[in-house]
Amino acid sequence: MSNNDESQESPYHKDGVATTAGKVATVTFAFWIMKICATTLGETGGDMLSMTMNVGYLVSSLILISLFLIALILQLRAKSFHPVLYWIVILATSTAGTTISDFMDRSLNLGYAVGSSILVGLLIVILIVWRLNVGSISVDHIRSRKVEVFYWSAILVSNTLGTALGDFLSDSSDLGFLRSNLIISGAILLIALAYYLTPISRTALFWAAFVLTRPFGATMGDLLTKGTDKGGLGFGTIGSSAVLMAVLIVLIALSMRKHRLQTAS
Repeated sequence: MSNNDESQESPYHKDGVATTAGKVATVTFAFWIMKICATTLGETGGDMLSMTMNVGYLVSSLILISLFLIALILQLRAKSFHPVLYWIVILATSTAGTTISDFMDRSLNLGYAVGSSILVGLLIVILIVWRLNVGSISVDHIRSRKVEVFYWSAILVSNTLGTALGDFLSDSSDLGFLRSNLIISGAILLIALAYYLTPISRTALFWAAFVLTRPFGATMGDLLTKGTDKGGLGFGTIGSSAVLMAVLIVLIALSMRKHRLQTAS
């Protein structure tokens, strides 16, 4: 599912590789596979740091936010699209979002419903301010530093929101990890059908899908790591994170190869 608006010029090639006119990855089917892989890794990696390594939600959040800010500064200073750097920032927003959400919901005792409501409101505010300042919230037009700051702010909040939504479904609703994941999968499928079968705004569908892929990753991560007594598969955070990292590295390598071939032609 791409996010191209036909009425506006896109800085990307059709094969999913960004040109030097844009600094973020274009939205293709491969993008969504990598996004889901990164968000699932964000869940398992965040849990590994905060729970398996017993660092705690607050300290984990501070560590991961610091790493996110370092990666973001490098991304903002870059003059063109770099697949490795881009996906490092995506992964950083996902892992930081996991611990931030857990800190809000559990350490601050806000609960999943209140935490999700706060994050929904914050995301709406960011998108509105972005729209008022730039005139569009389409991710096909990330060409200035100001727009890129809006883009990454929205991504960080949406990934944090997605964690809270996933935890709310799997824990508070008593649906469990598998059923929660199936419900979110169904919602993503409906968005994909709406993209192909309806005239609904592609930008609106993009942000809806972007938010939902995070709880998909959250519930999938919990399904992989939690013990069988809790309804999970019992693979653990370390093993699951290692496998997901290996898959993501392969996908990034393929993305880099496409990018090099495109820029060389």
